[in-house]
Amino acid sequence: MITGCKTVKFILLTAVALLLFSCRHLPDIQKATDIPVTGGEAGDIKGFFLLNEGNMGSNKATLDYFDYGSGVYMRNIFATLNPGVTRELGDVGNDIKIYGGKLYAVINCSNLVEVMDLRSGKHIAQISIPNCRYITFDSGYAYVSSYAGPVELDPTSRKGYVAKIDTLTLSEVATCVVGYQPEEMVVNKGKLYVANSGGYRVPNYDHTVSVIDLSTFQVVKNIDVAINLHRMEIDKYGYIYVSSRGDYYDIPSTVSVINSATDEVVDFLELLPCTDMTICGDSLYVYSTSWNNFTQSNTVSYAIYDVKRKMVVSRNFITDGTEKEITVPSGIAVNPETKEIFIADAKDYVTPGMLYCFTKDGKKKWQVSTGDIPAHIAFTTKELK
Repeated sequence: MITGCKTVKFILLTAVALLLFSCRHLPDIQKATDIPVTGGEAGDIKGFFLLNEGNMGSNKATLDYFDYGSGVYMRNIFATLNPGVTRELGDVGNDIKIYGGKLYAVINCSNLVEVMDLRSGKHIAQISIPNCRYITFDSGYAYVSSYAGPVELDPTSRKGYVAKIDTLTLSEVATCVVGYQPEEMVVNKGKLYVANSGGYRVPNYDHTVSVIDLSTFQVVKNIDVAINLHRMEIDKYGYIYVSSRGDYYDIPSTVSVINSATDEVVDFLELLPCTDMTICGDSLYVYSTSWNNFTQSNTVSYAIYDVKRKMVVSRNFITDGTEKEITVPSGIAVNPETKEIFIADAKDYVTPGMLYCFTKDGKKKWQVSTGDIPAHIAFTTKELK
């Protein structure tokens, strides 16, 4: 799938890569024939970073980068740009976000958050947080959810916590104990909402969302939602969408809706299973790879929920039939400028995955090979130099 280039910029990028990185293994630079050179089409978005999780215990988390201006996709850039980091990116990449000119990658089993310079991709610091999961930001601080204990099923496991990080000093300044095995978080009007899973305590899952007052950094409420919570998104109307994985037997995956004005559950989207989701405008894009222990199989589905009209408007946002090419969806993102839809595919989980780009109408534009288990995307308005 890799052919010659179409632009002078691609030739220059390749030449620079050869000159700068000859002392270390080169990044895998791809220019697929069906990746369009978009130029200014993407608006302020210059590109995106994709964090590949890698297999647990293999130390194979990697970072890819796509440049919109040239259509160049580069795999495994962190190792090349940071030859002095001996363990490279680490073990299991779980989340990636951009804030204040820095790129933050949460590396779960390596118990750290890797902080990089956004423009150069160079290592700045590592923040140690045990069994860290997800990250979000507000008013100069990063908030990182932590399971607080080792990676193991344990019915007596301790409660997790959220670490508060000063983004200037990159040091931990406070912690707040929440529920068991906390996952994704959202911030709204001075409050941090934390989805608690209790996944290590199976079958006694947690079923709460912890609400933290950021002015005191104390839990002020626990909202009873559903078991085994995971993903969170918030719309512009102040409604929070929280996914439940269910119990993988009789209780299916669902999405609950919390009104952040009252901190109460106001809707339960029983017919909307969710593994991951993202909001763009009034559209909540959802995919599900719901595993069932009875059938020993996944049920894959895609949907769009209109958060304004409060209704499912599509049961498959891929409209040209190419969803049949996707084996195991493992990540989703929507470009806020072009409305392009990106679906990552983990394939067999042990070999390189695939990233698919679809138009806003759900037709495939291009695809490209990634690292192992591609999952998390962060769009950037600053071009990687």
